[in-house]
Amino acid sequence: MPWSYHRPFCRPTRIVAVAALTLLTPAAVAPACAETTQQPTLSDSARFDNAKFDGAKSTAIDAKSESATPDISRPEDAKPVSPVAQSSGQGAAPADGASQATPASPATPATQAAAANQSQTDNPAQPGNPAPPKSMTEKAIDKVKQVARSASDIFSRVPCLPPKGVARSLGSLPRVARKLATGEPVVIVAFGSSSTAGYGTSAPEFTYPNRLAAQLRRKYPTADISVVNRGRGGEDAPQMMKRLQTEVIDMKPDLVIWQVGTNAVLHNLDPGETAQIVQEGVGRLQGAGADVVLVDLQYSPRVIEHPESAGKMVKLLSRIAQLRHIGVFPRFEVMRQWHENQSLPIDSFVIADGLHMNDWGYACFAQLLGDDIIRSVGQIKLGINVPSGVPNRPM
Repeated sequence: MPWSYHRPFCRPTRIVAVAALTLLTPAAVAPACAETTQQPTLSDSARFDNAKFDGAKSTAIDAKSESATPDISRPEDAKPVSPVAQSSGQGAAPADGASQATPASPATPATQAAAANQSQTDNPAQPGNPAPPKSMTEKAIDKVKQVARSASDIFSRVPCLPPKGVARSLGSLPRVARKLATGEPVVIVAFGSSSTAGYGTSAPEFTYPNRLAAQLRRKYPTADISVVNRGRGGEDAPQMMKRLQTEVIDMKPDLVIWQVGTNAVLHNLDPGETAQIVQEGVGRLQGAGADVVLVDLQYSPRVIEHPESAGKMVKLLSRIAQLRHIGVFPRFEVMRQWHENQSLPIDSFVIADGLHMNDWGYACFAQLLGDDIIRSVGQIKLGINVPSGVPNRPM
């Protein structure tokens, strides 16, 4: 290596010169030798970037995939996306290279200044008191808050209007009303198939049971209200009856919202036989002391391809509600009015599979259902308007 690369006075062959210079300027020689033996180190900003890069691999978030077959346990086969990459709009780093950090050049005044400027950009703070960089957890939380804020104004873009001329009385819901009046916990079980599980939503918090729970807690802030999701994709009455006891009745629910009938139409099941099974299930729920509300079919392209079967199923569920003195939420008619009366395109509330609702559809459905529950609870006072001989059934 050329002589000019090494700093003078540090080679063993120059012992005399080193000794002479040490006598003259001892303080100047030590730093010079120290600089030549110092190994290149990563700058503070480079170390942070590498740590953040490695952390992104370990905290990658799987993107949710939507299969053609509705199922509560959908496969998560999308490639992991780092929360940092999501927030910056960039793609995730390749998994194979996530642990290979490229060595950075030694810290210089220029690189230190650039790192400081980037830190100030990512984490604005008061002058003279710079804030530390955000952790991966903090950035992930910020992302969740951003999604929640964007979803909160969903009705400002497309208003959720109540249908006109559609009877949506759920009765008086006496058990729920009594629990709220006495300050006891209220347990609501949402029972059904994929539209109860939330297939088609962009996040779990946007399913109709979760939106309903948030609405009821806002209305009754001092009450202890829980909404349990017991939806399972692809099922209808015969499969649901097999888990009615263990997944619903054993929860000792105060209210059961049973969404049923759609898959019976899609699978060409006999509407009359399905209605008999539903009526038996309603009887068991009432025997356990629960208030019951039925939710009928959704109005969507794949359902209205079977107009005769769909129409018969809607009428049978309404008939069961009358016979058992329970409420029914007419989802089919409500969604039909979205399209025909409010001129909303089908794809504004149904996803591309032609069957399941999107975030707006679930949100409006939950809002209208919650309004009916709140109105029905308000119709009753303890000991008033409760049919004799039917202590725990809505009117």
